[in-house]
Amino acid sequence: MNNAALPVIQLKIERRSNHPWIFQKMVEKPVAKPKPGSLVDIVDNTGKWVGRGFYNGHSRIALRVLTEDRNEEIDEAWFAAKIRAAVALRRDLLRLDETTDAWRVVHSEGDGISGLVVDRYGDLLVVEFFSAGPFRYREWIYSALRTEFPGCRFYSFSEEHVQKQESFDFRSPPAPEPSVITEHGLKFRASPGSGHKTGFFADQRDNREFLTRFTAGKRVLDICCNSGGFAIYAKARGGADEVIGIDLDEEILEVAEKNARLNDAKVKFVQADLFHYLRDAHQRGELFDVVILDPAKLTRDRDQVIAALKKYNDMNKLAMQVIKPGGVLLTCSCTGLVSEEEFLDMIRRAAFYAGRTVQVLKVAGAGADHPFMAHVKESRYLKAVFCRVE
Repeated sequence: MNNAALPVIQLKIERRSNHPWIFQKMVEKPVAKPKPGSLVDIVDNTGKWVGRGFYNGHSRIALRVLTEDRNEEIDEAWFAAKIRAAVALRRDLLRLDETTDAWRVVHSEGDGISGLVVDRYGDLLVVEFFSAGPFRYREWIYSALRTEFPGCRFYSFSEEHVQKQESFDFRSPPAPEPSVITEHGLKFRASPGSGHKTGFFADQRDNREFLTRFTAGKRVLDICCNSGGFAIYAKARGGADEVIGIDLDEEILEVAEKNARLNDAKVKFVQADLFHYLRDAHQRGELFDVVILDPAKLTRDRDQVIAALKKYNDMNKLAMQVIKPGGVLLTCSCTGLVSEEEFLDMIRRAAFYAGRTVQVLKVAGAGADHPFMAHVKESRYLKAVFCRVE
């Protein structure tokens, strides 16, 4: 594509930020509307060229800036170079292949391609589109990925709410054969297209590993256990005495059972609502040495953040009530709209209501294969807080 012929989009303001998102209210409506996800040149209100990126007249984020260098063409070679750099970060600098064959290949703004996430599960690459731009140029993306991962399989998808917001249609292909991946010597099934994103969350890899230093000979409860990651680590790698995993979703618990068998890990999985389970356990006076609380994202809506924090507060208070004095709580949030500061404040309040004292040992997040740019904190979503509960 020759970038000399790109449509031009004008801002209503001077550009004084290097954040890649420019919202609709800051953009003049073009006479001829480029299709969602088209590449455009961006000029400010004085007509000065300020960047080049994806345009979407239907989305709240009207512009996603990809370069502020006028000489940098956004073409197939650009995508290939960005993806090559992202893979080199994981392979050469982070040396992830020594630990696992499941890692995030491209982390949207964190790797300079706004709206694109790619995860690797063995030979299977899962490509998720969060905006119309990467979807529009997906063939370039697939081609670059094939170069880096010869012989790979693809599974691509985009969530319905994203397609609606971004105004594009994409029906996911049938679910591929699951991939069995290895992480720190343990095996897990990743099953994209099964209604659970991938059935495996590589972002918690370092936190699963860190947790194992607290589990030897202990009684462990994994709440919202999903496909059993923390529970299986605690038993198979951490030498826990007894491990119980609870989740409301029967289908994902079947995956968890299979994962436990893959690792000869004796874990008791229970289908239960966490609120009922924890209240009953508390009434019975049941106690655990280590509790993991890792619920799904609670909201995508900024107006619902207070309600989400209240729900986190209720969950954490109940979790603290079933921990032995001196026991460990790992509490997590993948709700990006909830900041680390708000999450830590919630833990303080939950401890107060539970009548417990909490000593924060470590505040962590996603693994280094989920980088975020210092000027784009939106890519940083996962909070994982290790606490000692007295």
